[in-house]
Amino acid sequence: MSSSGVLGRKPMLLVVSSPSGAGKTTLTRRLMVDFDSLTFSISYTTRPPREGEQDGQDYHFVDAAAFETMVSEDRFAEHATVHGNRYGTADAQIREAFAAGRDVLFDIDYQGGRQLKAKYPAEAVMVFVLPPSMEVLAGRLRNRATDSEDIIRRRLEKAVDELGHYHAYEFLVVNDDLELAYDQLRAIYLAATCRWDRRSPMAEALIHEANLDEFGPQ
Repeated sequence: MSSSGVLGRKPMLLVVSSPSGAGKTTLTRRLMVDFDSLTFSISYTTRPPREGEQDGQDYHFVDAAAFETMVSEDRFAEHATVHGNRYGTADAQIREAFAAGRDVLFDIDYQGGRQLKAKYPAEAVMVFVLPPSMEVLAGRLRNRATDSEDIIRRRLEKAVDELGHYHAYEFLVVNDDLELAYDQLRAIYLAATCRWDRRSPMAEALIHEANLDEFGPQ
């Protein structure tokens, strides 16, 4: 499935999850700015666009019937229902990115993350972003001023369930200080690019070069 492509190594899926309001979107969008090796995964969703969101840029907005057709045709690498709406990642997007030798960055919930890890166990690098406290999380959700108090309450109840799945992730980042949290996420990505199984094509190429004995004195 993987190809070394332009990276000089095997590409990865960098999966970042968190409860709503913990800051994963802020962190992942910043990572995209800093690394042109990353392709951002644009999910399909049945939820209506929020103000300022654009189809094909923030999400692929589809109706329930179109989404269900994609499910029945097995076109999703992962899909889940979150806060009453359906979300999914087209498998074709991953295949295209890998064929081009690019990493794929995901901003998704734990349900989708778990499915991606099951389908791509060697490629998926799992990061869970924690809020420093539930009080801080509640404050962030209210400061958004985009949801009613009833929706915020449901998001906080959902957060308790989501936090219970942290053990499925390899890395935990506590987003108390945004700069520190970003430095940690950036470090995780850089370290993951150097893992032996991703760099093995380069090592094998060096061994092959050495065996050709074309580098010695002329």
